[in-house]
Amino acid sequence: MKPPTKHLSSLSEHRLRGYTVAATAAGVGALCLTQPAEAKIVYTPANVKIVQNGGLIGFDLNHDGVADFGLSNRIDASSGGLFLKVVPKIQANEVWKASGTFFSSATCAAALSKGTKVGSNGRFGLDFPSGKFMAISNHNYYRACPWANVKQAYLGLKFAIKGKTHFGWARVKVSIGRSITATLTGYAYETIPGKPIIAGATKGPDEQAGSLGTLAAGAVGR
Repeated sequence: MKPPTKHLSSLSEHRLRGYTVAATAAGVGALCLTQPAEAKIVYTPANVKIVQNGGLIGFDLNHDGVADFGLSNRIDASSGGLFLKVVPKIQANEVWKASGTFFSSATCAAALSKGTKVGSNGRFGLDFPSGKFMAISNHNYYRACPWANVKQAYLGLKFAIKGKTHFGWARVKVSIGRSITATLTGYAYETIPGKPIIAGATKGPDEQAGSLGTLAAGAVGR
């Protein structure tokens, strides 16, 4: 009686395919899990109201105990003018500026849309300690600077950590009527020096790859 070679051959091929799939998944998992641990975005959710005439409200992008930027919401008692401003708290820090002139010679901060790449190609400029205007208004009579016309947008930020340049963003909600109401709703920065960050991004591609690696490793273990 001849041995069932055809059956044995099919069984071997089936097992080989199973081993190949498992090995491939394990390889993908190992590859993803070996991505640089330091490559990530640090995101901080917030709900901080920028109170009118409440002084400069600072925020610390990298949580080292030192505020990197500040926001102020001021009303001028003599003119009744309303002024929302972003100010670098450290001399080397910079804010992405808007193109064009909006009010006299005032320098305005750009109101970036979600998805904008914030990096070395941004329109950054040193303006410590005066900062940049986000919105200028005289109640409902006139409005200037980009933030006077948006409900929510992103500040593009450039700052230094131990002498190296990092990029970040801050999300701010703004409403203008008889007064300016502003709320800082979150901010983030990229931990790799010089690497751009996408406005609104709370996770980087390396972190997403790590998550996929974990899922692949779990699939192999099943």
